[in-house]
Amino acid sequence: MKTVLIGTANLGKVNDFKQLLKDEGVIVKSLHDFSEVIDVEETGETFEENAILKAETLSRHYNQIVIADDSGLEVEALNGRPGVYSARYAGENKSDEANLKKVLAELEGIPFTERKAAFICVLAVAIPGKLTTVFEGKCTGYITEKPKGENGFGYDPIFFVPEKNKTMAEMSTEEKNERSHRRRALDKLKREWNHLL
Repeated sequence: MKTVLIGTANLGKVNDFKQLLKDEGVIVKSLHDFSEVIDVEETGETFEENAILKAETLSRHYNQIVIADDSGLEVEALNGRPGVYSARYAGENKSDEANLKKVLAELEGIPFTERKAAFICVLAVAIPGKLTTVFEGKCTGYITEKPKGENGFGYDPIFFVPEKNKTMAEMSTEEKNERSHRRRALDKLKREWNHLL
């Protein structure tokens, strides 16, 4: 059985990957499974640059297959912000609630129809001795005027998906995983999985 390290300490993301990879016959580990964790600074200007940087650095360090993602929210009316700064949009303390409040404050007065947004996820797969491969997934929706729902994490409570008529945070894990940006990127990865290995 192959071990795959998910290059994140975010348990919400790790659980998403465990769900999505459960039929692939791999052991999924996260950075929480290692006593010595290296922090990879995300200095890239795009999701792709950051995902590759994390995957390759961790793969070299642990000599393992690493899937690293960089993902975030792009809001049309905010010229694509928060973008690569999604996790630290309200400052380095990385509070989901503070980030979410900042986006809502910046969109105040903007009508719902003009609050188009997309969750983007770029996955980079680094395998020792091979070229890194990248996959992108996207989920489109709108930003609500106030948070709704108790599930999920990050911007899920303000991300409204029209075809489900609910926010990501109002969906069950199964519903969210059917259409999430991470699922779409992972579906592309899964189609190439055996070829990659």
